[in-house]
Amino acid sequence: MINYMKSETYRLLRKKGLYVTSLICYLVIAAAAVVLYSTAQIDPDFPYATSKFFYSNVIASGTLIIIIGTIYNSALTGKDIHLLKQSVSFGISRKIIFWSKLLLTLGSFLLICVVGMLLMIVLGESLFVNEYDAVGNFLIASLNMVPIVVSGFFLTHALKMLKVGEAYIIIILLFVYAFSENLLRLLLRPFSGLNELYKYTPDALLDENLMRYLNDAAQFSFSYWLVGLLISGIALLIGVNRFVKQNID
Repeated sequence: MINYMKSETYRLLRKKGLYVTSLICYLVIAAAAVVLYSTAQIDPDFPYATSKFFYSNVIASGTLIIIIGTIYNSALTGKDIHLLKQSVSFGISRKIIFWSKLLLTLGSFLLICVVGMLLMIVLGESLFVNEYDAVGNFLIASLNMVPIVVSGFFLTHALKMLKVGEAYIIIILLFVYAFSENLLRLLLRPFSGLNELYKYTPDALLDENLMRYLNDAAQFSFSYWLVGLLISGIALLIGVNRFVKQNID
């Protein structure tokens, strides 16, 4: 497994697309900061040149971050997925292939996210009005987002390894992380005792997390982690079990 991970790490580090994507993300963060700061210099009454509003752009972008995560996952599950047949022929376990690709791409994705958060904090505290405990609330809200975002990454990985098309993956991600609240509310409305389950859908939790942050009431909640772990467990269990059985052309 170590040798396989070394070879996959080498391939991952040679993916220019990851560097370009990361650079674009950081430039977007910096551009947003510059726009808000410049606008505040022109208009002293501009109400959004605050660290709280600047950080809220991340807290409100959970689904977008999940979709961006598909790019990082594709680094080892994209066009060169045809190399799987060669790896299997060399005696490498399919489970090793599945978990190695997941760990490496997830590690790179989380590293990029952490660096992006640090960049935002540096810009937010340097350029904008420092509102009460904005950084603390930002970190708490971000911590709540972690299991939801990671579950999206795990779901993407399982689907990619099962050769589901990228367009279908995006549709599934949008269904689970953007539209499930309204759909579940509609479907379960007639059932007493179940009509409150929509509050535990990923998009409902992300919305709740954002509202708490905007109201300066961000607080850590296990419900985000329970839902994230549930989705992650189901996606990985089904994904790895089906992957070890599927034909590799």
